[in-house]
Amino acid sequence: MERQLKTIYNCFPGGKHKVLTMSYDDGKIEDRRLVSIFNKNGIKGTFHLNSGLDTDRIPPEEFKTLYEGHEVSCHTYTHPTIERCPLEQVAQQILLDRKLLEEAVGYPVRGLSYPNGSYSEDIKKLLPALGIRYSRIVGSSDNFAMPRDFMEWKSTCHHNHNLLELGKQFIELHKTQYLYMMYVWGHSYEFGLQNNWELIEQFCEMVGHREDTWYATNIEIVDYMEVLERLQYFVNGSGVYNPSATSAWLSVDGVIVECKPGVVTMF
Repeated sequence: MERQLKTIYNCFPGGKHKVLTMSYDDGKIEDRRLVSIFNKNGIKGTFHLNSGLDTDRIPPEEFKTLYEGHEVSCHTYTHPTIERCPLEQVAQQILLDRKLLEEAVGYPVRGLSYPNGSYSEDIKKLLPALGIRYSRIVGSSDNFAMPRDFMEWKSTCHHNHNLLELGKQFIELHKTQYLYMMYVWGHSYEFGLQNNWELIEQFCEMVGHREDTWYATNIEIVDYMEVLERLQYFVNGSGVYNPSATSAWLSVDGVIVECKPGVVTMF
């Protein structure tokens, strides 16, 4: 007897069930070394920059080349504690940062990390009108769950918080019925201050270039989850229409299926 319902799971690109993303703030000159480590190991990062600050920081003329293949994101123009600021000033801090960063990198900048970890519900509500699709908070979740609120996106860990232990747990995850995300944040200058560059080097060598893992920037994750949300299914589960401009990936009764853009895919 033919089963009445198929088991359909969302997958990451390529049919993968794990994603790794890195998130680093302030754009200090140590980003050069960190980007090199990421590139060596096939890892992608998001770099949250303050376009109004220049002391010991990467100059804007270097943004496009240094961060190529990664993501440049907002961190406000001058890094104020924005929960204490008038909303009008918060808006200007973000919009001016976006404007100058976009002029430097040549693409829309749509992410944010809250400076000093400061935010409020009113700020969260404001962000979509400013063209912001996600924002990272501080703290560590110590887990690999997908966020429920991209405007209050908590990482798995700061790199000084059980990084290698959590990395080992991440690569050992094998239950394909779940989507797992490891999200690491920090500041590249901390490696110099604490003389522990070997920590991030060891982590990246351990988790990089793995077949079961998608390596993505913050905005790539947000955009791809929207692609999955826009899928239009037949009620009997026999197929799906993908209205987006990029492929979506599904597991249908254990078989990986690529749903190409603009067409109906039958299972």
